[in-house]
Amino acid sequence: MTPFESPMKIATYNVNSIRQRLPIVLDWLAENKPDVMCLQETKVQDHEFPVDAIRAAGYHATFRGMKGYNGVATLSLVEPEKVIYGLHEGPDNEDFRIVQTVIHGVPIVNSYVPQGYSIMSEKYAYKLAWFRRLRAYFEASLDPFAPAIWTGDLNVAPEPIDVYHPEKRFSDPDFHIDARSAYKDAVAWGFVDIFRKLHPDDVQYTYWDFFRNAFERNFGWRIDHILATPVLADRCRKAEVDMAPRALKGTSDHTIMWAEFE
Repeated sequence: MTPFESPMKIATYNVNSIRQRLPIVLDWLAENKPDVMCLQETKVQDHEFPVDAIRAAGYHATFRGMKGYNGVATLSLVEPEKVIYGLHEGPDNEDFRIVQTVIHGVPIVNSYVPQGYSIMSEKYAYKLAWFRRLRAYFEASLDPFAPAIWTGDLNVAPEPIDVYHPEKRFSDPDFHIDARSAYKDAVAWGFVDIFRKLHPDDVQYTYWDFFRNAFERNFGWRIDHILATPVLADRCRKAEVDMAPRALKGTSDHTIMWAEFE
């Protein structure tokens, strides 16, 4: 089956601990039935990943994690045809931040980009280098003229519309000009931001911190993204942010974004 023969629904969610948010994930899977759900910041070692609960919900789980932070997982209704952990095949110390699964012939890259901490820090320089590595990864393993998806917590608000009070955020590692430029260079390999394609003028965030009643005041950021190559982006009819999970008790500081491709 190809993505052009039937709809494919893709979701992304920074769970900020899969064990703490498992009920939210399971409820969302049951209600929305996505073909693929990409999770970030699972914060769990592989032997503790709740694979049995995911399997009982009808999903395969492809994951790589570590204790306390990082970790990615891709849940899919069908078993992936191919899996690549990290930024290249074989041993890679970035396995906990990126995984590619091929579903119905479509490579789906699920990534958790480094946040960067402070623009004066080595962690920020590492973040910028990570985007350069991503661009090289796309060039080596994907085809911009074929269907492909890149999704996850990419830790960049691309434009002023994507962050609250942007005039005060220029020194933030998720909005600083160098981070935005590095992100855009990776996107320019051949991806389309499908939410912005379908909603060019909407102010819509995907992340609100736990302080200052940020969610209630809509002090947010659009840093979780679903991007697709043009041939697939042209088949996207819906791209939405589900606000309901962020309002739940015991929630993540992110919420779920999803898109449907025909």
